[in-house]
Amino acid sequence: MAPLRLTFASYNIHKGVGLDRRRDPDRIVSVLREIDADVIALQEADRRFGAREAVIPRDILDDHSPWMPVAPGMRPMSLGWHGNVLLVRRGIEVLDVRAVALPTLEPRGAVCAELAVAGRRLRVVGMHLDLSGLRRRHQVRAVCDHLAGCEGDAPAVMMGDLNEWSRNGGALGAFDPHHSVLAPGRSFPARRPLAQLDRIVVSGEWAVDDIGVHRSTLAAVASDHLPVFARLALPA
Repeated sequence: MAPLRLTFASYNIHKGVGLDRRRDPDRIVSVLREIDADVIALQEADRRFGAREAVIPRDILDDHSPWMPVAPGMRPMSLGWHGNVLLVRRGIEVLDVRAVALPTLEPRGAVCAELAVAGRRLRVVGMHLDLSGLRRRHQVRAVCDHLAGCEGDAPAVMMGDLNEWSRNGGALGAFDPHHSVLAPGRSFPARRPLAQLDRIVVSGEWAVDDIGVHRSTLAAVASDHLPVFARLALPA
């Protein structure tokens, strides 16, 4: 059996509003097509108020992308949960998807999906953490506790905008010891990146083939964050 190789990406799309102040969902999808990841965690994918309407209309994904959105479906007009949604390449089987409640005073949340790819089972979490350092630590623990409480072992990937300005400390230290916090690079602000706010965290089963920040002319203006990615492998 050959190793299973997948590309994961995380992107805070800033509700589809670029640095030119235009809301352009087609531009966001074009950036995603440049990355061409198998599983993508989006943050700020819904409008914040009212019905939390999806920033990217469902028909754009259905008709013009290779991905399907994976979310708990708790708000009819939303794409995700508190703006978090996972996009999964068609052909990947979705076994389960759940909202993960995070301790917070802000409207924050996470989404956890259990997937099956080529007979291998894995879990993916997309999240957007608090601005408060103490809250971030509690939220990391809530995500780790959720994974620990899932039935059966499975390799895990957690990714999102962690809002952690520290390179190695802060809330990053709250992940379980067997998790590796990857640092793809500086992703915020998009025009002149200074901080590594967007991270990908993996369980010990994964081998890391490559990580990085996706830089392109389009990505530089599509959002206030740049996307990050990791190419990962599960050994046979």
